[in-house]
Amino acid sequence: MPRPSLNDLTAFVAVATHRSFRRAADEIGTAPSTLSHAMRALEERMGVRLLNRTTRSVSPTEAGFRLLDRLQPALASLDEALDSVAGFRGNVAGTVRINAPRLVAGLLVRWVLPQIAKRHPDVTVDIVVEGRLIDIVSGGFDAGVRLLGSVPKDMIAVPFAPPLTFICVASPAYLDRFGDPGTPEELQRHHCIGHRMPSGKFYRWEFERVGQELVIDANGSIVLDDEELMVEAAMEGLGIAYVADWAAEAAISDGRLRKVLTAWMPAPEGVAVYYPGHRAVPPALRAFLDVVKDLRKKAP
Repeated sequence: MPRPSLNDLTAFVAVATHRSFRRAADEIGTAPSTLSHAMRALEERMGVRLLNRTTRSVSPTEAGFRLLDRLQPALASLDEALDSVAGFRGNVAGTVRINAPRLVAGLLVRWVLPQIAKRHPDVTVDIVVEGRLIDIVSGGFDAGVRLLGSVPKDMIAVPFAPPLTFICVASPAYLDRFGDPGTPEELQRHHCIGHRMPSGKFYRWEFERVGQELVIDANGSIVLDDEELMVEAAMEGLGIAYVADWAAEAAISDGRLRKVLTAWMPAPEGVAVYYPGHRAVPPALRAFLDVVKDLRKKAP
C-alpha cells in the first residue's frame, strides 16, 4: 500500500477536527470540493473508510478516530521539531489568528500591533472581533482574549493590560436634570442604556459593596450591543450606561461623562490572552505573546 502523503494526513486531521470540509478548507487554504476528493482518495489508498458523510455533516468513523488519535500527537511533535530550528532563519514569520471582543481588540490595535510591526515585520496578526465565547481550537484560532474568569481551564492564560473595572457613567447634563443615584435601587427611576449580549440576552448590572451583592435589571428605552455606542449615548445625555472603564476613560478625563455609584462597583477583573496548553507554540504566536508580556510589565 502506497504511504499517504503528509499533506493528505494533515488535511484529514483538519477535517476530522473541524467536522466540516468548509472550515477545514479555510484553514488549509483550498476548496472544500478539492478537500473532499482528497479524502476519498486517501480512503481508497488506505483501503478503509475514515469519514462518515451526510449532506450536512462529516464525522470520523471508528477507524478515523483511531487514526486521528495517533496522528495529532505525531503532527504536534513534527511542528515542535520544525519550530525548534525557526530561530536560525532570522526573522520570525507567520500568521497569528486572535479572537477577541471589540473593546479588547481596540487595545490590541493601539497597544500591541505597533510593537509587533516594529519587532516582527513578517508576522501577520489576524484579529476576528466577536463577543461570543467560542472554542478557539475548533474555530481555527491560535489564541483568544477574555476576562480571566472566562478562560477555559485547559488553556494557558497570559495577563494582558491593566485589570478591567465596570463603571456607571452619565453626562453632566443628564445628572443635572435627573440627579445622581445614591444606590443601585434608585436606577429604577432613571433612564438606563441597556446592553444586549451576543447571546441575545440583556446584561444585568452587577453591584457590590462591603460584601453585599446586587443585580439590577436596567430599564430604559435604548438598548445597544456595543460599548463604544453606549458611551456615545451616555455623552448625548440619553441615560446612564454600565460599561468597562477602558471604554469611557477619555470621556471621563475631559469631563463629558461622570462616574456614579462608585462605591457600589464590583472589583476589577483581569484580562488575559489565552492559548491551548497541549500544543506546541508556533514562533509567530510566541513572538506575539512575548510582546504582550513585555508591554504588561510596563503597564501602570
